[in-house]
Order: sequence, then C-alpha cells, then structure tokens
Amino acid sequence: MSASGTVEGGVANREPHAPEATLGRPSDYLHAQSTLRSWFLTTDHKRIAILYLAAITAFFVIGAVAAGVVRLALVVPNGAIMTNDTYNKAFTIHGVVMVWFFLIPSIPATFGNFLIPLMIGAKDLAFPKLNLTSWYVFMGGAFFTMVSVVLGGVDTGWTFYAPLSTAFSNTWVLPALIGVTIVGFSSILTGLNFVVTIHTMRAPGMTWFRLPIFVWAHYATSLIFLLATPVITTALILLIMERAFHIGVFDPAYGGDPVLFQHLFWFYSHPAVYIMVLPGMGVISEIVPAFAQKKLFGYRFVAYASIGLASVTFFVWGHHMFVNGQSDLASLAFSVLSFAVAVPSAVKVYNWTATIHKGRLRLDTPMLYAMGYIGLFVLGGLTGLYLATLAVNQHVHATYFVVAHFHYIMVGGTVLAFLGGLHFWWPKFTGRMYVEAWGRISAVLIFLGFNVTFFPQFILGYLGMPRRYATYPPEFQLLNILSSAGATILAAGYLFPMLYLVYSLWFGRRAPANPWEAKGLEWETSSPPPTHNFLGDPAVPRIPYDYPIQAQESRSQHG
Repeated sequence: MSASGTVEGGVANREPHAPEATLGRPSDYLHAQSTLRSWFLTTDHKRIAILYLAAITAFFVIGAVAAGVVRLALVVPNGAIMTNDTYNKAFTIHGVVMVWFFLIPSIPATFGNFLIPLMIGAKDLAFPKLNLTSWYVFMGGAFFTMVSVVLGGVDTGWTFYAPLSTAFSNTWVLPALIGVTIVGFSSILTGLNFVVTIHTMRAPGMTWFRLPIFVWAHYATSLIFLLATPVITTALILLIMERAFHIGVFDPAYGGDPVLFQHLFWFYSHPAVYIMVLPGMGVISEIVPAFAQKKLFGYRFVAYASIGLASVTFFVWGHHMFVNGQSDLASLAFSVLSFAVAVPSAVKVYNWTATIHKGRLRLDTPMLYAMGYIGLFVLGGLTGLYLATLAVNQHVHATYFVVAHFHYIMVGGTVLAFLGGLHFWWPKFTGRMYVEAWGRISAVLIFLGFNVTFFPQFILGYLGMPRRYATYPPEFQLLNILSSAGATILAAGYLFPMLYLVYSLWFGRRAPANPWEAKGLEWETSSPPPTHNFLGDPAVPRIPYDYPIQAQESRSQHG
C-alpha cells in the first residue's frame, strides 16, 4: 500500500485530502464553535441534521417503550395486565410518535439534510434559515403532542378517525391533533428546501443523471411533501375545528360524513408510506454499490422508478377503504392501481440484486442492514399484493395481517435503511469509527428479533385476530407470546447500537475521509466535513457509481 493510505480490517483507508488533517484536531463543523447558542441558532445543514437526529432518536425511544407496553399486555389473552383504556392509549402513543415523529422525518431530516448539499457539491441548502425554522416547527409540534401524552394520553389510534376523535373520545385529542398539524408544516418547509436546492445549487458538471440515487429519492419524496402534506394539514385543521366548535364536516351528528375524513386522510397517508420508504430506497442504493464495489445496475431505471413511485402512489389510497362502502368499480380500480405501484418497487429490488451479483461483496455492518432491508421489504411488498386483492382484503382487513405487513415495510424497510445509513455515514457525521463486530451483532439481532416479532402476526391475522383489541381468544396466546418474546430480542438489537455508537464518539478511532472506498462527492471531503463542506471546488465524476468492477467491464468491452 502507498504512503497515502493504510489498510485496516481488509479495507484501504485513504487519508483526507485536507491541509488541516496534519494540524491535530480538524477544523470541522463539529468543532468550529462549541457553545449551545452556536448549535441552537445554527444555519449549517450538517448541525441541523444532528439536531434532528437527537430529536427523532428520543421519539423513537418513546414510541418503542409504548410498543413494549402493547406487547406486554398481549402476553395474556384476558387483558389482565392493564385496563382496556391503558392499552388503547399505549398503541395510540406508539403509532402517533413512531409515524409522525420518527418514520416520516427520520431519513429526510437527518441524512437528507446532512448529505444532499455534500452529494451535489453545494455549501449548504438553498434556504439555511428556513431549514433551522423547520426544526423548531418540528419541535413545536412535538411539544403539543407530548403535552397530550403527559396529561393522560390519546385513545383514537394514530389515524384519528372521526367521529371517535371528534365526539366520543374523552382523552386529550386536541393537543395531539394540533401537534401533528404543526409538524406537517415542518415537512413542507423541508421538501421546499430540498427541491430548490437540487434544482439550483448543483456543482458545475453535476447534471441530473450524475446525481446519486439518494438525491433522486429525496427529490421524489420532496414532491410528495409539497403535494400531499397540505391535504392532511387541511383535514386535521377541520378535525380540530369540529372537535372544538362542532362545525359538522365529518361528524354525522352535525351533518358531516366520517368517510370523507378517511378519503382525505388516506389520500395523504398512502403517499406518506413512500415518504417513509423512498428515502430508505435511496440509502440502500448507496450502500449496495459501495459494498459490492460495482456500479449500480440500471441507474436510470432506478431514478425513473423513484419518480414513478412518487406519482402512482397518489392513485391508490382507496385500497385502505375496500370495506367502507365504496362502489365495486372504485374498489376494482384501486386494486389494479395498487398492483401497478408494485412495479417500480420491484425494479429497484431487481437492480439491487443485479448489482450484488458477481460483485466484490463485503459483509460489513451497513451491507448487513441493506441485505436485511431487501429481504424484509420484499416480504412486506408481496403481502401488500394480498391486501390489494379484493377477496383476500375482505378477510384480513383490520387484522394483525395488516399490522405485520405495515411493520415489514416500515420497520423492516425504513428502520433498517435508517440504521444501515447511520452506520454507513457515521464516520462522515462524527469523524469516528465504531467497532465493526458490534455492528454486525446488532444487525443480526435486529433481523432475527424483527422476524420473530412480526411473522407470527401474519398467521394471527390470517386466523382472524383483529388489531387494536386488548383481549383475544386463548388459542391465539402461543403466537402472541412468541411475538412478545421477539420484541425483547428486537429491543436489545435497538439498544445495542445506541450504546456503541455513543461509545465511539469518545473512544472510536479517527475516521479517514473514505473508510468504505465508496464513490460520491461526500466521500471527497474530510470526516467530519468542514463548515462549508469543501475546501475547494469539488470535481464531479464523469459517471455516477464508477466502481472498479464496472470500469474493468467497460474497458474490456471497449478494448
């Protein structure tokens, strides 16, 4: 190996090409200023990403504790561990916090904020002050929602269906509704910032088809933020007014239509599934080529599939309402469209698989998470096709089959992508390396714990166990105990990365600029990056994902 690099763990690590690397502590964004004021009034996209990361981690813990309470209650069939009201509040807190305050902002607000300017060769996002504002808006919404939790909780479920939420629930619904409404504005501001940044701030030579797929995925996600979030915001404002002033939009007692709220809710909330899924797909599209050391197969197809998913997802909301009285013709149309939305998702899976094929595969922690993601996402997607089938949906609607499907997509997909991305870019975020063996153990624990937790729920749902019930027939107890046991393994798997990643902040070895030999502009600057990202003008690569295997194949074809 040349003097410009070292070999650690079988991976060549290049030293950062920055003068300050030889002067002791780097002059990076983490150490440029160290006061609390410099953090809470920062306009640096990287620091704002860290603020989001700290916030969503706290909400993930709250949501996970609530999930643990639910699984504890379901160990026994007769509801003896807690009252029905407590159970209802536990699964509502779990859903509200996990969906609105973790899953939706998790990857865009952290990795998107941190990486998009780096990946396109920009110094920051287009509107730095608006970026900080979006974090404060997010925290404001979280404050109201947490007030509802502290005062006694909410029992409506995360969907806030009327008229339960407007008339019949006697819990703290209003603060929760206000909090979720406010957090929607944070999403809109983030989406606007990303779209303008990607359009106007790309480095010279960074054409659309030289953009990383991660950026394409966030561009598609931002379009959903801008087009879908105003719909749910409007619906929630109407819900707030109906609960507070009885205006009669959704409550039939005042001349309203409760099914109208479901249409408005799911018109946003199915696109919101891809707000959660698309950024994770972008993460996986960066990890897989890096650890296969092979150019991403079918780059343009993956880019187009991202835009395709963001488009088609607006036309499938009705599959959540097959049993709600809509016409047979409408149900048939939504069923066909729901099958169609699987096509661009399948394109991505096939392309990741083709990229892995004959690659120079390294099973480091990020790749283990990526492979776990692919397997779980495929199973979640295939069970989605069952739910898109009218006859099957009639049988399994509102059962634990739906719960299992949702979690295979959201947890098996989004959370594993989040953890894979966190391990992949942790050296870039912090300038520190974690212990690789610990990372691999956590990836295996989470994969095993997840499947033991949620696969039995497919069986429970098929057998007819409804979701959101605190009691169930005794013949379902064995599968529920198995699911709860898996949840303890999953909890250990989640806790472990929190411990060793925090440990690495003080005791991890210094990270080189590019510990994974990955491609992309974010790996061309030091770890952690300087305040303005690059010391000079970044050199945009001629083609994206120009990894050795593909380059050798190209030379042999053109030789």
